[in-house]
Amino acid sequence: MPGLLVQNRRDAAAARRFFRRLLKTTRTVPRVIVTDPLRSCGVAHREVMPSAGHRCHRGLNNRAENSHQPTRQRERAMKDFRSVGGAQRFLAAFNGISPHVRPRRHPMTAPEYRIEMTLRFAIREQVTGVAALPAAA
Repeated sequence: MPGLLVQNRRDAAAARRFFRRLLKTTRTVPRVIVTDPLRSCGVAHREVMPSAGHRCHRGLNNRAENSHQPTRQRERAMKDFRSVGGAQRFLAAFNGISPHVRPRRHPMTAPEYRIEMTLRFAIREQVTGVAALPAAA
């Protein structure tokens, strides 16, 4: 999957652009495509990659939608993107940084999480040359 693509429309032209970008980055035609049940996805699928299977049932796309939850959280936190381009630039940069700053919590106990975060902040301080600022009294 090509990272993330933010678009201001969800029409057939936008779906075509998305599928073409998908083909360009993966360099292979997928066996099956799972999308939400928008008609525009079906139109674009038939035009761009007719050999791939297409499934668009309501529950099939949950895995893809759940993978976008961190993006939705960041969008909610920023809220004031002035344009789709600004959102795309921010999210493209943040996708590479976020996993280094926020480890997945579910496989760790609380003490393991604290140790991991301490190590990550120490590495960040070494790389950036910025010492931790003292807390205000």
